[in-house]
Amino acid sequence: MFKEIKENLRHWAKQIDRPLKLMEVCGTHTMAAFRAGLRSFLPENVNLLSGPGCPVCVTAGDYIDHVIRLTAEPNVMIATFGDMLRVPGNLGSLEIARAQGADILVVYSPVDAVLAAEKYSDKQVVFLGVGFETTAPTVAWTIQAAAEKKLANYSVFCAHKTMPQAMAALLQSKEVRIDGFVCPGHVSVITGTKLYTFIAEEYKTPCVVAGFEPLDIFQAITMLVQQCAEGRSEVENQYQRSVKEKGNQAAQALLAEIFEPCDAKWRGLGVISGSGLQIRAKYADYAAENKFAFLQEKLAAPEPIGCRCGEILRGVCIPFECPLFQKACTPANPIGACMVSNEGTCAAYYKYAQKQRKV
Repeated sequence: MFKEIKENLRHWAKQIDRPLKLMEVCGTHTMAAFRAGLRSFLPENVNLLSGPGCPVCVTAGDYIDHVIRLTAEPNVMIATFGDMLRVPGNLGSLEIARAQGADILVVYSPVDAVLAAEKYSDKQVVFLGVGFETTAPTVAWTIQAAAEKKLANYSVFCAHKTMPQAMAALLQSKEVRIDGFVCPGHVSVITGTKLYTFIAEEYKTPCVVAGFEPLDIFQAITMLVQQCAEGRSEVENQYQRSVKEKGNQAAQALLAEIFEPCDAKWRGLGVISGSGLQIRAKYADYAAENKFAFLQEKLAAPEPIGCRCGEILRGVCIPFECPLFQKACTPANPIGACMVSNEGTCAAYYKYAQKQRKV
């Protein structure tokens, strides 16, 4: 099967007389592609870029600084996924704050945060709502559950983002020519494939939703190259075993009940209109910024000197072109967010790319 897809890819690539730049916008795809060494099998004129697909990486620095300030509040417990612990901000990281005595609970599910609020009624439990459409429905459920249980000590500091608007922003900037997108499988299980239709129609950019096995990604790349060779711009679904056109409508209804679109700040991309989710007024009591007014303040959060995470997230450069990569910035001592997360581009390059031929 792999040999057949590889031959098919080379056939279509030969029909194109220019370099192609395809971008995956899912951190899981980033790691899976590097782990399998897929770049080394691509034709010379086909390049795979890593985009803003890591939710931890695109979380703006001022959000991290707000969270660090929140840890200093009395009787506050921060509940978070583990990959947020080491993300550096200008005021430090959650890992450092925890070492200094902050009450930080690492959870495997947002549901654990609600259980913590029930157990520790003397504490304000604040869950860090970071992620795309994949995790947002579960967080929405916790808000609904907290409201039903009348838990006055539970809230969410929401930084959820939606991917298609970021894809459009990348195309609008024209900073990098993107010939096609490998679209995220997990997100698409929730949203369905229809969410990318405007990318194909308005921006004439092919999209293929892909699964996470190496063969899935390789086949999706081949489908994109074929679209480019044939002059088509469509949304195709390689991940048909899990993704449907209309997605998970129950999850979508829950998201619509709890959240509404808002402008959101992305690391490296700035503020993108309509790309975020905020808690609706009906559930305002469960928005952390309504309990802690300072969370609404604007903070200056410049990137560390020399760090090129923002450009890496936009596909402008690769980690090897960052002066800090593998030198000052390593997994043991991350300076930029892209080196921290298991889905980060710098983390993937550090672990795999130096061993592979085509990067």
